[in-house]
This record gives sequence, C-alpha cells and structure tokens, in this order.
Amino acid sequence: MDVQLKRGLLDVCVLAAIKDEDSYGYKIIKDIKPCIEMTESTLYTILKRLEAAHMLTVRSAEHGGRLRKYYHITDAGLRRIEDFKKEWKEIMSIYKFVIGEGETNE
Repeated sequence: MDVQLKRGLLDVCVLAAIKDEDSYGYKIIKDIKPCIEMTESTLYTILKRLEAAHMLTVRSAEHGGRLRKYYHITDAGLRRIEDFKKEWKEIMSIYKFVIGEGETNE
C-alpha cells in the first residue's frame, strides 16, 4: 500500500478511536485492533503528528499512581474525519474501476 495513503488511513483510525471520548495509548491500540494491528511505536508517532497538526490535544492525569497521557480530539480532528468520509467515496470509485466493477464511459 502507498505509504502516504496508509499514513492517512492510520491517522483517521486513531482520530476515530478518540472521537467519542478521551483515550490513552493502550486503549487506542485495543480499540482499533479489530480494524488494524498497530504497534505502540507507530501509534505514538501518529499521536505526535496529530498533535502537531492541532487535530488532538494531550493532557496528563494520574491513574494508579502513574501519569497517563489522555488524548482529546479537536475540531480540526473532527473535520479531518468528515473530510475522510467524503474522500472515501472517491477512493471506492477508483477501487471499483481498478478491479473492473466501475462504470465505463463507452
């Protein structure tokens, strides 16, 4: 799979995992596992990228005597999910064309 396409898909998966409630690393990995396997190192790279893009914010809170980082989606992150939904229709059209199920203009 194209690296840029995969990166975009992973970003949206992470945003979707925190869309309804703030979450932390281990839980995000667990929540997206039915969709895709992701290592902690990959997840934390994505989280840093999304934070730099202002699509999420991070706060630390104590849990079980340790500090845990919680991630919160921003309006920009929510817009990215909505943009992805619109883009996905085009991606599916391309996919159908490639596998021979798309409409032709003949």
